[in-house]
Amino acid sequence: MSISIIGGGIAGLSFALGLHQKGIACEVYESVPEVKEIGVGITLLPHAMKELAAVGVQAQLEAMGIENLESVFFTRHGQYVYREARGRHAGYALPEIGIHRGKLHRILFDAVCSRLGPEHVHTGHRCSGFTQDDEGVTLRFDLADGGQRSVRSELAVACDGVNSAVRKQMHPNDKVCFGGINTWRGVTIHPPILTGKSYLRIGTVEQGKMVIYPIQDNVDGQGNQLINWVAELQRPDAAMNDWNKPGDVQVCADIFKDWKFPFLDVPQMILDSESVLEYPMVDKDALPFWTQGRVTLMGDAAHPMYPRGSNGSAQALIDARTLVDCLVQNPSQTAALAQYESLRLQTTAKVVQTNRTVPPDFIIMKADELSHGQPFDNIDDLISQDELRQISDNYKNVAGFALKA
Repeated sequence: MSISIIGGGIAGLSFALGLHQKGIACEVYESVPEVKEIGVGITLLPHAMKELAAVGVQAQLEAMGIENLESVFFTRHGQYVYREARGRHAGYALPEIGIHRGKLHRILFDAVCSRLGPEHVHTGHRCSGFTQDDEGVTLRFDLADGGQRSVRSELAVACDGVNSAVRKQMHPNDKVCFGGINTWRGVTIHPPILTGKSYLRIGTVEQGKMVIYPIQDNVDGQGNQLINWVAELQRPDAAMNDWNKPGDVQVCADIFKDWKFPFLDVPQMILDSESVLEYPMVDKDALPFWTQGRVTLMGDAAHPMYPRGSNGSAQALIDARTLVDCLVQNPSQTAALAQYESLRLQTTAKVVQTNRTVPPDFIIMKADELSHGQPFDNIDDLISQDELRQISDNYKNVAGFALKA
C-alpha cells in the first residue's frame, strides 16, 4: 500500500508516524519550503496525549512544555467562578500539557524524518488538486520553486488545513463561517500566574474574553515563564480579521484596559508582548462526506472548529489513529476510508457545534447571565459548584475525554 499525505501539520505527521508503526508506506507533502518553529501556544488534553504517547513522543513533549495543574474561571471583573484539577491531577493516566505549537510541530516533524527517512518528507509542495481512477490517485502540486509536479499513489489523505484544496475540489461551495468574533494572540515573558501551572479563562466574548496559560518555564534564567494568551471579542458588525496579520498591541490592550486584578494586570501583560497576531475565529459547517473513492480528509481539512476547549488538535490526532486502525483491519482500502468516515464524521460534527454554542467557557457565560454582568458577593449565591462541574463534564463527554471514558 502506498499513501500520499497532503500536509505536514499535526494531523499529517501523527498519521505518518502511525502508519510507519504498522509497516505501511507513505509520503508526506508539505507546502512550506522550510519547517520553522512558528506560532503561539497549544494545549494537549489527555486524549490528545494518549495518541501522541502511542506514537512515541510523550517524553519529548513533557520535557518541552508545562504540565497543567488546574483550570480556573473568572468573570471580567476578576471574580472567581470555578476551579478544577486537570490531567494527572484529576485522575487521568496522562498529563495535560501546554506547549509552544512550533515546538510540538518540530518534535513531530523530526520524528517523521528520523523514522521514515527524510527522503519521504517533501517540503515546498502545495497541492492544487487531484484526479483518480480505480487503481489510484494522481495529485497535482505547485512547487515552491515555481515548478509543478504530479504524484501517483494508491490512496491520498488531505491534512492541508482549513483552506484545503482537496476539500474545495470535493465541495466547491464550501466556505468559512464567521460569527463576528475576532481574536488576538501573543506570548509574553511574565512571572508565574497563580500556581504557575494554571490555565485561566476570564470573561465572555461579548465584552471581551482572555485565555491565558504558560507554555515554557524559566525562559530567562530568572524564573519567568513564557505565557501564551488569546484575546477574543465579538461585535455584531465586525469585519473579519486577516490571518496571521501583525496586530496593534495598543488596540488589543485598550479592549482590556480595566482588567487589573490582584492576580494579574492583563493590559500590561498584553503590552509586554513582543508581538501580537490577529486571527478571525472561524469554523465550517459539517460536510455530508469526507471521502471520494481513494481520497479522504483529516483534521482541520475535515472539521475545522472554533479554537475552544483545546480540542482541534485532539480530534485531528484521533482521526489519524482511527484511519490507521481502519487500514490495518480492512482488506479493502476504499472500505477502510468509508469505515473511518463513518466513525469520525458525526462525532467531530458534534464537537464543532458544541464549540460554537456550549464551549467550556459556558461556565463564565452562565455566571454572567445569572449576575446580569454585575459583580457578585459569592458565586455560590448564584449557582452551585456541582452545577458548574456538570457544564464542564458535559463538554468532556462530547469531546471524548471524560474521565470515565
